[in-house]
Amino acid sequence: MSNVSRTGTDDVNNATSRTRFGRSVESKAQLRDAATLSSAIDGTETLNIYRLEPIAAPEDPHWDNAPNQGTVIVAARTAGDARIVAAGNELDFMEVDAAPAEGVTTSNASAFRDDKLYTVIEIDRGRTDLKRGILEGEVSVDTIVPAQVGR
Repeated sequence: MSNVSRTGTDDVNNATSRTRFGRSVESKAQLRDAATLSSAIDGTETLNIYRLEPIAAPEDPHWDNAPNQGTVIVAARTAGDARIVAAGNELDFMEVDAAPAEGVTTSNASAFRDDKLYTVIEIDRGRTDLKRGILEGEVSVDTIVPAQVGR
């Protein structure tokens, strides 16, 4: 059953729009911005510096799924990218012989990617003298705990 209704004497409403992606002022601006961000001039990339700070209380049950890594400072493209950079430095099931299933990654379960555990604060922007990655702080690689010990 369709939720399309016809009112008036206009052509049949087939629930499509005559507009095309990329023609609005906003779409053109977003496409321009994306092209600028994705292209590096002279091999450099404009990065921002972010601080990932734990915000959940130590007894918060969200910490049961991922350990608190403390404060980490990263160079990244965006706040979301900062979470990915930090999480990318943790050990993943894909990197050890303990994968829960073929092709399954645990990087999405990182505490850095949980907005209830970590907040991201921009502390500098527009830097071209940095490489994307962790600048300060320690990210432990022992985030994977085997379910069966002593086998």
